[in-house]
Amino acid sequence: MTGNQFHLLKTKRFLPLFITFFLGAANDNFFRHAMVILILYRLTEQAEIDGKLLVTLATGVFILPFFLFSATAGQLADKHEKSGVIRWVKLAEIVIMMLGAAGLIIGDAYFLLFVLFLMGAQSSFFGPVKYSILPLHLKQDELISGNALMASGTFAAILFGTIAGTIFIMWHDGVWIVSAGVVITA
Repeated sequence: MTGNQFHLLKTKRFLPLFITFFLGAANDNFFRHAMVILILYRLTEQAEIDGKLLVTLATGVFILPFFLFSATAGQLADKHEKSGVIRWVKLAEIVIMMLGAAGLIIGDAYFLLFVLFLMGAQSSFFGPVKYSILPLHLKQDELISGNALMASGTFAAILFGTIAGTIFIMWHDGVWIVSAGVVITA
């Protein structure tokens, strides 16, 4: 190993994983924050519920699947071939993002909450396999660096998705931009 963990970003055994996980985290936050802004500024009257309450509910709806499915997701990641699990979870993300795009276009706050629950479920299955696949692709002395890059990449993706979702949804035709963006990113 060299003295710099960034060399991993130049390898075919790490870079595709990093990009996959970065885009997944960015997409979750891109959609979630665009949805929250849309609810706060445009959909609260239609939903006939206080916008602040709906945003709080959205946070809970996204986190709930982590409590419900994380243990099962860990078992799944242990029992099955990890790259296959990743493929199925990413396929689910594509389908969920298509539903999310439809929900944004339709503008139904309750349907968007349902999609947000599905996103949380998909993310809860993605998490355990994200780190459990690294030992299969990295050398023993690269694991700490790989984990550090994954963690920092995840936080950068969260920041990027949060900012992008908040900005783009407010643009003219922002709903269409975000809808296309989440499907393409998935």
